[in-house]
Amino acid sequence: MLMDSKQDWQNIYQISHKKQNLKLIIYLTGEFGIKNLTSFSAEIKNLIPTYKVREMDLDFSGITYIDSAAALAIIQIQKAAAAKFIDCSLVNLNEEAKGIFSVISEKALTQSSLKIRTPPDILLIQLGEASLAFARDLVNIISFVGELILATIYTFRHPKSLRIRDVLFYMKRVGVDGLPIVGLISLLIGLIIAFMSFLQLRMLGANIYVPSLVSFAMVKELGPIMTAILVAGRSGSSFAAEIGTMVVNEEVDALKTMGFDPVRFLAVPKVFAAIIVVPVLTIYSDLFGIIGGLIVGITGLDLTVHTYVMQSLKTIKVFDVVTSLIKAAVFAVMIAGIGSQRGFQVRSGAQDVGKYTTSAVVSAIFLIVVADSIFAIMFYYIG
Repeated sequence: MLMDSKQDWQNIYQISHKKQNLKLIIYLTGEFGIKNLTSFSAEIKNLIPTYKVREMDLDFSGITYIDSAAALAIIQIQKAAAAKFIDCSLVNLNEEAKGIFSVISEKALTQSSLKIRTPPDILLIQLGEASLAFARDLVNIISFVGELILATIYTFRHPKSLRIRDVLFYMKRVGVDGLPIVGLISLLIGLIIAFMSFLQLRMLGANIYVPSLVSFAMVKELGPIMTAILVAGRSGSSFAAEIGTMVVNEEVDALKTMGFDPVRFLAVPKVFAAIIVVPVLTIYSDLFGIIGGLIVGITGLDLTVHTYVMQSLKTIKVFDVVTSLIKAAVFAVMIAGIGSQRGFQVRSGAQDVGKYTTSAVVSAIFLIVVADSIFAIMFYYIG
């Protein structure tokens, strides 16, 4: 009986050996588990160099218990014996022991661990990978735009398929809930523009042109673009997170199974709500920006309300208001479309939801700035 006196193990094992015609037979009895793993493994390995044999049998006829850790240790003993050109066999295995040995992959013991391939830090390779990722993303966007156009055409041909309650819900979320932040930001921007322009124009004695500058800047550029950026941050991210969560929860797959088109069911109401609400928010933003300039004009420029309003009306033209609303509608389509598209790109996990939600906001802002640049040049030549 072999036991370590320093350890009070409940699992007791016994190893006896017998040399027979240059063949070593080791009889194992008792319980072999992780608690006495180190002891019996070392003892068996110590028996190998003691005898100059060519064969060795491990007899399991007396085993009452063995766990996977002990089975792994036995396989490692076989490997150690094979390294010394000794043929080690396992004999008299019962069904339980065979089952434990069957779940251990011997190939996995000899294979090196898998490592994640880290691409070399070379600028040219990084540029190539970034270009490929951009191309794939562009293809996905174009494909989604096609699906969205088809879904919109279907909705116009079948008006009853549009879920009006969802449109009203998203109108409230995008428009009504966004009124405070849009109004506050626009008011502050109007204050800043009026004050900074006053600092420059007072040198020329041209304070009277401050209302014209504020009104023109807000209606022509800052109103639409600031409103669109705020809506992209609030609602574009919300659209992406909502659809992405539905993808993770397999609700989108359920819609497909029930015969619904996910783009028509989820994206179209958001696009319609944004197209209706964002232009209204833009007018609201323009108004608050002009009011911000009015506050500076009355308190710092000694202008009357009537003078400020008349100067603003002289500057603002119907063409400027119409182009502002056109830009707002286009920005709305971009925000709702890119938010929905990024949401449908989610595949698994909360990490993907966060990733594509962030991507929706960044992409929407980038597209808004690019589109605004195109509109500025286009409307200049049209006007």
